[in-house]
Amino acid sequence: MRRPKQPLFLARAPYRRRRLRDAARLLPVVGIFLLLLPLLWTADTRVALRSGDVIYFFLVWLGLIGVAAAFAPGLRGGDGTDDEED
Repeated sequence: MRRPKQPLFLARAPYRRRRLRDAARLLPVVGIFLLLLPLLWTADTRVALRSGDVIYFFLVWLGLIGVAAAFAPGLRGGDGTDDEED
Protein backbone atom coordinates (compact mmCIF):
# COMPACT_ATOMS: atom_id res chain seq x y z
CA MET A 1 0.00 0.00 0.00
CA ARG A 2 1.34 3.43 -0.92
CA ARG A 3 1.88 6.01 1.72
CA PRO A 4 0.16 9.34 1.01
CA LYS A 5 2.54 12.11 -0.01
CA GLN A 6 3.20 15.10 2.19
CA PRO A 7 0.95 18.03 1.30
CA LEU A 8 2.52 20.53 -1.07
CA PHE A 9 1.43 23.57 0.87
CA LEU A 10 3.20 24.91 3.93
CA ALA A 11 1.69 25.52 7.31
CA ARG A 12 0.44 29.05 7.76
CA ALA A 13 2.69 30.17 10.62
CA PRO A 14 6.05 29.23 9.04
CA TYR A 15 4.91 30.58 5.67
CA ARG A 16 3.94 33.94 7.16
CA ARG A 17 7.16 34.06 9.18
CA ARG A 18 9.20 33.47 6.02
CA ARG A 19 7.34 36.14 4.06
CA LEU A 20 7.75 38.57 6.94
CA ARG A 21 11.46 37.79 7.03
CA ASP A 22 11.64 38.44 3.26
CA ALA A 23 9.88 41.78 3.72
CA ALA A 24 12.30 42.69 6.51
CA ARG A 25 15.22 41.91 4.21
CA LEU A 26 13.78 44.25 1.56
CA LEU A 27 13.21 47.09 4.03
CA PRO A 28 16.77 48.55 3.79
CA VAL A 29 16.59 48.51 -0.02
CA VAL A 30 13.26 50.33 0.02
CA GLY A 31 14.64 52.75 2.62
CA ILE A 32 17.69 53.61 0.51
CA PHE A 33 15.48 54.17 -2.52
CA LEU A 34 13.14 56.45 -0.56
CA LEU A 35 16.03 58.42 0.93
CA LEU A 36 17.67 58.91 -2.47
CA LEU A 37 14.40 59.85 -4.18
CA PRO A 38 14.80 63.63 -3.58
CA LEU A 39 17.97 63.53 -5.67
CA LEU A 40 15.87 62.45 -8.65
CA TRP A 41 13.35 65.26 -8.42
CA THR A 42 15.87 68.12 -8.14
CA ALA A 43 16.23 69.80 -11.52
CA ASP A 44 19.36 71.76 -10.59
CA THR A 45 22.80 70.40 -11.27
CA ARG A 46 23.79 71.71 -7.86
CA VAL A 47 22.28 69.61 -5.09
CA ALA A 48 21.01 71.67 -2.18
CA LEU A 49 18.78 70.56 0.63
CA ARG A 50 15.65 72.56 1.16
CA SER A 51 13.52 72.48 4.28
CA GLY A 52 10.98 70.21 2.59
CA ASP A 53 13.72 67.72 1.77
CA VAL A 54 14.88 67.60 5.37
CA ILE A 55 11.32 67.06 6.58
CA TYR A 56 10.94 64.31 3.95
CA PHE A 57 14.11 62.58 5.18
CA PHE A 58 12.91 62.58 8.78
CA LEU A 59 9.45 61.35 7.84
CA VAL A 60 10.93 58.49 5.80
CA TRP A 61 13.32 57.70 8.64
CA LEU A 62 10.49 57.61 11.19
CA GLY A 63 8.38 55.54 8.78
CA LEU A 64 11.16 52.98 8.40
CA ILE A 65 11.54 52.78 12.17
CA GLY A 66 7.77 52.25 12.50
CA VAL A 67 7.68 49.52 9.87
CA ALA A 68 10.67 47.77 11.44
CA ALA A 69 8.98 47.97 14.85
CA ALA A 70 5.82 46.47 13.34
CA PHE A 71 7.85 43.61 11.82
CA ALA A 72 9.80 42.89 15.01
CA PRO A 73 7.22 40.81 16.94
CA GLY A 74 6.69 38.50 13.97
CA LEU A 75 10.42 38.01 13.48
CA ARG A 76 10.99 36.60 16.93
CA GLY A 77 12.05 32.97 16.91
CA GLY A 78 9.23 30.49 16.90
CA ASP A 79 9.56 26.84 17.74
CA GLY A 80 12.49 26.55 15.30
CA THR A 81 11.39 23.31 13.64
CA ASP A 82 10.34 24.64 10.24
CA ASP A 83 12.76 27.55 9.95
CA GLU A 84 15.92 25.49 9.54
CA GLU A 85 15.10 24.49 5.95
CA ASP A 86 15.72 27.90 4.36
